[in-house]
Amino acid sequence: MAITDPLTKTMGLVSTMVRAGIIAPMRPDKYVRIAAAMQRENMAITSGFAGAAQRCGDRAGLVDELGILTWRQLDRRADALAAALQALPAGQPDVVGLMARNHRGFVDALIAANRIGADVLLLNTSFAGPALAEVLEREGAGKSVAVIYDEEFTETVDRALANSPDTTRIVAWTDTPDHPLTVEQMIEAHEGQEPRRATEKGRTILLTSGTTGTPKGASHSGGDPSVLKAILDRTPWRAEQPVVIVAPMFHAWGFSQLAFAASMACTIITRRKFDPEATLDLVDRHRATGLCVVPVMFDRIMDLPEEVLDRYSGRSLRFASASGSRMRPDVVIAFMDRFGDVIYNNYNATEAGMIATATPRDLRAAPDTAGRPAEGTEIRILDSEMREVPTGEVGGIYVRNSTQFDGYTSGTTKDFHEGFMSSGDVGYLDDAGRLFVVGRDDEMIVSGGENVYPIEVEKTLAAHPDVAEAHVLGVDDEKYGQRLEAFVVLTPEASATPDALKQHVRDNLANYKVPRAITVLDELPRSITGKISRKELQDRAGRA
Repeated sequence: MAITDPLTKTMGLVSTMVRAGIIAPMRPDKYVRIAAAMQRENMAITSGFAGAAQRCGDRAGLVDELGILTWRQLDRRADALAAALQALPAGQPDVVGLMARNHRGFVDALIAANRIGADVLLLNTSFAGPALAEVLEREGAGKSVAVIYDEEFTETVDRALANSPDTTRIVAWTDTPDHPLTVEQMIEAHEGQEPRRATEKGRTILLTSGTTGTPKGASHSGGDPSVLKAILDRTPWRAEQPVVIVAPMFHAWGFSQLAFAASMACTIITRRKFDPEATLDLVDRHRATGLCVVPVMFDRIMDLPEEVLDRYSGRSLRFASASGSRMRPDVVIAFMDRFGDVIYNNYNATEAGMIATATPRDLRAAPDTAGRPAEGTEIRILDSEMREVPTGEVGGIYVRNSTQFDGYTSGTTKDFHEGFMSSGDVGYLDDAGRLFVVGRDDEMIVSGGENVYPIEVEKTLAAHPDVAEAHVLGVDDEKYGQRLEAFVVLTPEASATPDALKQHVRDNLANYKVPRAITVLDELPRSITGKISRKELQDRAGRA
């Protein structure tokens, strides 16, 4: 077994790579050049860009609002920017903070920083000055820092760096010509130059979602080939096919899709800001076989008027992948009814990578499932005593896989039990082995001594024909410890009142699960990645 098992795994990986077109009929010397190029990158997360430049250098690598860049052009731009970073008056930065939307400047900076071995800190474009200052101070302590950002974030960056006037600032995207230092200027000034290659690869620091406070930095050094196989076996990626990526690239999900598309030499099509109709247009115009979004983007697409949706076919799509927050079951079914069974729901964690994937078949059977464990990933559902709970019962979700989470940059790490890492979520497995995420482990509400999981109440509210969305949280209460409060978004022309919605919950659930207050909103507050901002709702509930 010790001899055949690795051989079986290797053969399985090769078979998967052939099926996905990664291994294709090419001259042996081209494979040698691809391998050498990726090795020069220290097999960093962005090494796929260098490999694609050798594999199909004259094919379109990136398409954004400014036009098309081939893989070879991307490679040369990254070299030029990397050389420029090394030639900065303050010297090569140890940390490159990147606060940019989806466009070529983001990709240029990401690859260039990796080539010189700098740590890359991916910054949320919705950060306010104080939060940005805190993250930069924490992640750049004792190090030289350069911040690369879009012009629209100038005020935020200025506020964050008010006490660090010497920090190097570089503008990635600008609509005005009066910036002293931009990515395009640096690339132009160092065109044709190559950087001194790093002997060790830097870290990529992804920030956790931080819906209730300042996000933590999670450092990754990469996984192993089994992760590649797990993705390709579950989602129908094909090498050198066009993929539309509108999920924010600074976020773990969008970033992983960017890096994966490059490793597959898939043409990356993107735009700076998400627009639902423009996204459908990109898919049809470029005959994209893949679409990478966050779940709320499905909502926005299906909110388009019927006459607008009818203009687009989405016929070329083989998959539409989402991750980052819960998907609305009604939207999942509506999207697939219109564009085909192409949705793949991915349950990921910044710290653990891919945990589970729901295929279209899974979603047809159970539209709210997070799917089945990815190959190479084990899931346990544990109670507070670290005992496995029976099928169908709720407990903490613990995972074990090969993703190399190196701990938070603060020096702390997640809770582990027998090699299984706590995801921070609670959920259950059904008889078919599908995972269902009930919520975060800190979201459970204890009201009058009774445990209430918000998702159960949210599903009940959402089942009312007048409710489009619902979110439930716990608010401190002197009598009950906590009380339930709900926030709902009604469908157009709805007439349901808060009292009618309370009665609807009372008719379907135990009395202690009925929210004490229901507030109707025009929309739920969300982060740029589509996650509902619990902090904003908590603040609002506290004022009520």
